[in-house]
Amino acid sequence: MFERRADGFGTVGIRSLDAEGDADVVHGWVREERAAFWGMTGLTRDQVAETYAHMAGLDTHHAFLVELDGTPVALLQTYEPTEDRVSECYDVAPGDIGIHLLLAPAGGDGPRPGWTSALLDACTAYALLGLDRRRIVVDPDVRNEKAVGRFLRHGFEAGPLVTLPEIDLPDVYLPEKKAQLAFLRREVAFPG
Repeated sequence: MFERRADGFGTVGIRSLDAEGDADVVHGWVREERAAFWGMTGLTRDQVAETYAHMAGLDTHHAFLVELDGTPVALLQTYEPTEDRVSECYDVAPGDIGIHLLLAPAGGDGPRPGWTSALLDACTAYALLGLDRRRIVVDPDVRNEKAVGRFLRHGFEAGPLVTLPEIDLPDVYLPEKKAQLAFLRREVAFPG
């Protein structure tokens, strides 16, 4: 669907998540304690597949598997802020897109310096250039200092600290969340 060269690492590809076909990989990631902020640590493999099958039926929320030279390395979700609880916490502007990003655990060789930045470059290029959007909004949990710091180092501008309201619907339950909003404008990420 979308490819971008990551200098020194290889080619990052972003494709639609196959809810059933990719369930083993995604379940392996989300059940780890390091993914606690993703909110799926207690789900079974089948519940993860059901969650993403439900998402695949939505026009406003989308899930993607990010690969490096064909190997899964991250889960990317995009969403329309106007159709998400985040819209209750900031003034959504035309051209905004929300993203959530879950990194895979480091491979057998351990962490690779610069990899997270290269991965974020590819994901922001997809959201801003590939989808022709003006601004990205992220809403990491305030306790997830690593994610907040990662976004800010990548050029995102800190927005307000907010409380995202609880969502309790038949198909979706999300607890209340204290989040640090941050924004990345296209002209900042890709000047010129």
